[in-house]
Amino acid sequence: MIPKTFREVIDLGDGREISIETGKLAKQAHGSVVVQSGKCMLLCTVVSNYKQSDVDFLPLTVDYREKFAASGRYPGGFFKREARPSDGEVLTMRLVDRVLRPLFPKDYHAETQVMIQLMSHDDEVMPDAMAGLAASAAIQLSDFPFECAISEVRVGRVNGDFVINPTRAQLAESDIDMVIGASADSVMMVEGEMSEISEEEMVEAIKFAHEHIKVQCEAQIKLAEAFGKKEVREYESEREDEELAKKIHDLTYDKVYAIAKAGSAKHERSAAFDAIKEEVKASFTEEEMEEFGDLVSKYFYKAEKAAVRDLTLNDGLRLDGRKTDEIRPIWCEIDYLPSVHGSSIFTRGETQALATVTLGTSREANKIDMPSYEGEETFYLHYNFPPFSTGEARPIRGTSRREVGHGNLAQRALKGMIPEDCPYTVRVVSEVLESNGSSSMATVCSGTMALMDAGVQLKKPVSGIAMGLITDLETGKYAVLSDILGDEDHLGDMDFKVTGTADGITACQMDIKVKGLSYEILVKALKQARDGRLHILDKLTETIAAPKADVKSYAPKIVTKIIPGEYIGAVIGSGGKVIQEMQKETNTTIVINEDPDTEEGIVEILGTDQAGIDEVIARIESLMFKPEVGSVYEVKVIKMLDFGAVVEYVDAPGNEVLLHVSELAWERTEKVSDVVNMGDVFDVKYFGLDPRTRKEKVSRKALLPKPEGYVERPPRNDRGGDRRGGDRRRGGDRDRKPRRD
Repeated sequence: MIPKTFREVIDLGDGREISIETGKLAKQAHGSVVVQSGKCMLLCTVVSNYKQSDVDFLPLTVDYREKFAASGRYPGGFFKREARPSDGEVLTMRLVDRVLRPLFPKDYHAETQVMIQLMSHDDEVMPDAMAGLAASAAIQLSDFPFECAISEVRVGRVNGDFVINPTRAQLAESDIDMVIGASADSVMMVEGEMSEISEEEMVEAIKFAHEHIKVQCEAQIKLAEAFGKKEVREYESEREDEELAKKIHDLTYDKVYAIAKAGSAKHERSAAFDAIKEEVKASFTEEEMEEFGDLVSKYFYKAEKAAVRDLTLNDGLRLDGRKTDEIRPIWCEIDYLPSVHGSSIFTRGETQALATVTLGTSREANKIDMPSYEGEETFYLHYNFPPFSTGEARPIRGTSRREVGHGNLAQRALKGMIPEDCPYTVRVVSEVLESNGSSSMATVCSGTMALMDAGVQLKKPVSGIAMGLITDLETGKYAVLSDILGDEDHLGDMDFKVTGTADGITACQMDIKVKGLSYEILVKALKQARDGRLHILDKLTETIAAPKADVKSYAPKIVTKIIPGEYIGAVIGSGGKVIQEMQKETNTTIVINEDPDTEEGIVEILGTDQAGIDEVIARIESLMFKPEVGSVYEVKVIKMLDFGAVVEYVDAPGNEVLLHVSELAWERTEKVSDVVNMGDVFDVKYFGLDPRTRKEKVSRKALLPKPEGYVERPPRNDRGGDRRGGDRRRGGDRDRKPRRD
């Protein structure tokens, strides 16, 4: 029997729509939906254990996978099976996780899994823009304790008009690429890249997205009501003890406030807070600590958070003694590493990033092979966050999702400033050596300087800053914090990172933890971020004002040469013999790509020695040499024969032609050596293909004056006959047998 299905349709405008359907697939999951737009289909399932886990956090896993079968393709590699998630999939997981996680109750600790799978792909639909909608819709059909429906959309702007969930083709023409996550009431997450837009334009894009998200949230609620909304499950809540909370607050608040107000470094401050916490623990008996130990730690953190927030709201001061809009001391250095193509150190307070730049050919481009997108990146950035950067010792188990996300943010911040005609593939690697507040923004700053140190001709330098927000909803007080510390990130109501040039925003990442944040506060925060960003930009340009005019002497130089498609085979040679010999003899790397539009060959020549590069260019030009009829060329004798001399074009080494003995001089020449010898250099005239021999003809005598009284003899054919074709030795035409008809 065909199961009953329930369906809601969302109109996106311009003839596009999204449908949400449930009841047909994955019915044993606690909630499942199929979200479809065009031929693109996502299946999302959600499951949460009914037993609380023995941890003090929500063990939520958001998993997004794209199946290669969805686009009728096989996975690449030896094993024809999807393996670890790609960076693109990880980034989508993070986008969804950041919006969902805050909406679960703080005391809900059951193992929860959200799985989103691309089951059918459509080239005109970008599936990651619907992943948040799918996750929330599935949760609405479950019995999870979840605050409210949310959704996510992508916003682009093409020719000045905002577009919701643009196609990849539209996105290529857009100056904005932002994903916004929100509920019907509040914006919760923003991430994207822009082409130097203003703060007001960014807010307008967020408003536009929010209006569409409201419609998508309403559709989820209607679907849940039609399906039959389940009662929210009961779960074992965390213990609460108001009397104990008050006692700990009274014991610690003033002490924490005083330490916070004094302003101190991270480790000194942490040690002081730990000492207060130990005093509190010492005020309880062993039996009380055994019974209430978890609550003591919880309420101490709550009192600490209240004291730090009140200090900022009441006194305008912060944990390290700064004012709300003050930036920590900055020092920078370039060219720190002696053998890399470009390097820099950026240190801001207790955060430090060391960036390196490596230059290569198109062969080093980052290949992207996903079911929803195939392509390559000629500029990419990798971010590493080792445990020692925060004074910790913990195991390293591959690249974390956080490292992928932070690296992608820095990459998006910088990539728009890489010139379109940059001949190199550029890789930036950021090593975070210290961290206490936004190492991703330190990566943007160090990356900018390292690129300029490497001689990459950046259009404009880029800086980045992490901002925070502390609000008191009862009094209406709020404080926007510039250049936040790690502690302020945890204690605040908003964490947003903004990057840009002196002329506008290039990328952002924003997580908002407070409901109903007004656009007025958001604009103020962005304006304050701009002031801080420009201050940091000044520090960068004090260190290196402009990109270096050329790459370092030991860094590879790259020259790109366009050749007609017909010569690609000649440059490569049989079995790659010609190109391999050129690379070996000139100590260069040569890469040839064919332009699919023009069918021309794009030759990239990479080498540290300019002489080697010049030699490759000369050899390629020699291989493409095509003499013109009637032109005069300088040649050199390289081989002597009985019937002529083999000569090589001086300006095109490797190109040879036979200079026949009859073309050496006007006088009769008995021996070739009577006129020329090995190594002689002289001029010849090129006549093209000889119609009789079908071979190229050059002449030395054509450039010489005729001797006085010279009489030209009639031409002879190859067998010695006269110009009429007769053969005197055989009696000419008279001796030939008659031709049969």
